Amino acid sequence: MYNASVKVPLEKCPALVLNADYRPLSYYPLSLWCWQDAVKSVFLDRVSIVSNYNRTIRSPSLQMNLPSVIALKSFVKLQRNPNFTRFNVFLRDKFTCQYCGDKKDLTFDHLLPKSKGGETNWENVVTACSICNVKKGGRLYEKSGMILFKKPYSPSIEDLHNNGRNFPPNFLHDSWMDYLYWDVELEA
Repeated sequence: MYNASVKVPLEKCPALVLNADYRPLSYYPLSLWCWQDAVKSVFLDRVSIVSNYNRTIRSPSLQMNLPSVIALKSFVKLQRNPNFTRFNVFLRDKFTCQYCGDKKDLTFDHLLPKSKGGETNWENVVTACSICNVKKGGRLYEKSGMILFKKPYSPSIEDLHNNGRNFPPNFLHDSWMDYLYWDVELEA
């Protein structure tokens, strides 16, 4: 956690960006704006300040508290289907080899190899460690003798957000915690 009483460079004071419904635009990567973009959006009246750092910024004609949490004034409709990227495949598979469970030296594997007509898509690609990827080689999954932990699928944005909550960033300011639900038990 960040200690607000310690002076840190402004570059290390991003603002958590919430949609108009006060939920983060994304969890992984966490929706953060640099302090300059946050302040500019305040002056352009595009966001509301929800919370501030214990820090003041000044110009010759103005002084204001540095925003730590901002909410968009206009709701941004999130896309329903995530883009197919290496990072999103890893996130779907929780950064875990789907053959052995290792979390190091990750790559991805085509169940139906490209050399045999396999496509690079959600249903044919899984996260694999380098050792398992080499072990399977160019063979068909069914003929490899290897067992998958989980069959590949096309995730929703919500699936990726839920998985992303398991991998919080290194920097979480105290003022953000009311808007991030990192599997914490809520008080009754």
